[in-house]
Amino acid sequence: MNVIEELRWRGLLQDAMPGTEAFLNAAPRTVYLGVDPTGSSIHIGNLVALMMLVHMQRAGHHPVALVGGATAMVGDPSGKDKERQLLSIEEIRYNSECIRRQIAHFLRFEDVPNPAVMVNNYDWLGQMGFLEFLRDVGKHLTVNYMMSKESVRRRMEGDSGISYTEFAYQLLQGYDFLHLYQHRGVQLQVGGSDQWGNITTGTELIRRKLGPEAEAYGAVCPLLTREDGSKFGKTADGQSIWLDPARTSPYAFYQYWRNAADADAGRYIRIFTLKPQEEIEALAGSHAAAPHLWALQKALAEDVTRRVHGEAGLAQALKLTEFLFGGGNTREALAALQPEEWQAVTQAPEAHTLQIPRARLEQGVGVIDLLHELGIAASKGEARRAIEKDRSIRLNAERVDSLEQTAGLADLFHGRYLQIQKGKRDRYIVTAV
Repeated sequence: MNVIEELRWRGLLQDAMPGTEAFLNAAPRTVYLGVDPTGSSIHIGNLVALMMLVHMQRAGHHPVALVGGATAMVGDPSGKDKERQLLSIEEIRYNSECIRRQIAHFLRFEDVPNPAVMVNNYDWLGQMGFLEFLRDVGKHLTVNYMMSKESVRRRMEGDSGISYTEFAYQLLQGYDFLHLYQHRGVQLQVGGSDQWGNITTGTELIRRKLGPEAEAYGAVCPLLTREDGSKFGKTADGQSIWLDPARTSPYAFYQYWRNAADADAGRYIRIFTLKPQEEIEALAGSHAAAPHLWALQKALAEDVTRRVHGEAGLAQALKLTEFLFGGGNTREALAALQPEEWQAVTQAPEAHTLQIPRARLEQGVGVIDLLHELGIAASKGEARRAIEKDRSIRLNAERVDSLEQTAGLADLFHGRYLQIQKGKRDRYIVTAV
């Protein structure tokens, strides 16, 4: 397949060096993407460039994923207004291993004719002396050339300036490209559009070092924003959406995609899934005919959550979504939940979880008292109004109609759990302890 055409219709291509499309169409090539392990997890913004590499592999090209164990020690000035805080070697090693595992969810490393390879640039840059680097790399690129890069120029014009450490970053990334060109036959680098300057530095270094006949190319994807112009990959309160389930739960991850605006969901499903064009167009048609069913968002959220968190993570997200918001919330459905499923729901940070001493339930607790003690109602008067006037209280999915109704041990599922619902949305899991 023509991978450049594929990237174009998916919205994954912003720019490519002249000749890139013909170069890729002529034969299987080796392509690399670099990720600096500045944290223990990548976020969904990193997935845009990673999906470029995924499509390269699907088109028959050979992907190389580079974890920047060395470049993370310096810090990339691209897209930054001030210098990054430097990390210790131990932090970088830990982050590198975490990111290796996350990338492995997307690329195929075995059982294909073109398996992916993962490398760490500390393996060559960490062994290189400063004088050797100056002689073999620094002498081939002028300061004028390096200062012309937008990431450097903007920092030099700003208040914080730029240190020599970050100024030299593009040389390090350029040398990565040269090293991979010489040792692994890599001739194309992909990345986000903020990496264009660093990528072209690499192609320039290859040509100056090896001669004008050396073929090296670069292609970049756009940096996404949401329909309202806000930053992609951030929640409403500014929190990043991470691939690490300890930082963003599978439920929160699923809900980010599930709550995408219609215009965004149409873009995201092309960018972040491998669904073919015909299927995406059919989903878009279904969504246009019945937008209240959220066909695009559901297909998008399930596909990406399954890829990142596996079937178990997706099942957890769907179970909690149904538990908190689903219309099929019945006593029978609650009774069908296994103890480990109840426990998983109570451990989700998004769930309303409350506790009550088991001794309080042995003699039965009035629902009015229960609502007040657990903080579900601000006062007993509010609890009475919710039961009698609003008819908005349910115990284990069944409406509470009497002000005298009690809850006891017999209401506990698996001897431990019960659910209280207030209104259509607020569902509380109560654990007897």
